[in-house]
Amino acid sequence: MSGTTNPYQNDRGNKDASITRKGGEGDMVPSPGTGQAMNTANAFLIGDTMTGGYGNGPDILHDCTIAVNPGEIAVIVGPNGAGKSTAMKAVFGMLNVRQGSVRLDGEDITNLTPQARVAKGMGFVPQTSNIFASLTVEENLEMGAFIRKGDIQDTMDQVYTLFPILKEKRHQAAGELSGGQRQQVAVGRALMTKPKVLMLDEPTAGVSPIVMDELFDRIIEVSRTGIPILMVEQNARQALEIADKGYVLVQGRNAHTGTGKDLLADAQVRRSFLGG
Repeated sequence: MSGTTNPYQNDRGNKDASITRKGGEGDMVPSPGTGQAMNTANAFLIGDTMTGGYGNGPDILHDCTIAVNPGEIAVIVGPNGAGKSTAMKAVFGMLNVRQGSVRLDGEDITNLTPQARVAKGMGFVPQTSNIFASLTVEENLEMGAFIRKGDIQDTMDQVYTLFPILKEKRHQAAGELSGGQRQQVAVGRALMTKPKVLMLDEPTAGVSPIVMDELFDRIIEVSRTGIPILMVEQNARQALEIADKGYVLVQGRNAHTGTGKDLLADAQVRRSFLGG
């Protein structure tokens, strides 16, 4: 797309939200029992006081609340086994929420299947098995638009503008790409649904620090279009540096909640979770 201005590059008031669906903000308040103040009045997506686990097994989440507002990056961090990915899977409908609720844009979606949640506007990128390795890059993106009707070329062009390397390699099998490039394919495929909210489960797992920084830059650019982003990350310090809101989970419970800047400055958070 030579000669085309990248609509994601300007960090001063970028208003290009054409990759999102238009929608209002839900009127949301936390359910009783959160045990802490939660600013969820404008939350596009909230998992509210969730308690639950996998199948008939024991509860992993305990009164866990996760929310993200329009245009925000919300990051879930914590030690191994804290329930970070479990909380995201609960929001996406992949495990039983025995108490609490999940709401998207003001609608209770607690009982919807993951497939139905995608149709409602949730884009989810799992940590592993998140591409079709034998398909080309472009075929992967086309698969992402399976729920849409009509022309998808404009959205594909936007994805190629966001991730130029994917346009260059669009006819190459996705399984032949580097780890960072495969993650770009996975995020691009989720964006092809034109989601209301984008959920990323450890998008920088297994990539080099240079590639991690590049992926975080692209995530910021997506956020500037207005899409709320909910992300689980093991690289806690780097993730909190780009986060508007951070959630520290310990044993499936909210331990600390605040802006990324506030959590980075908190002595207890630094000592317990960020290596001092």
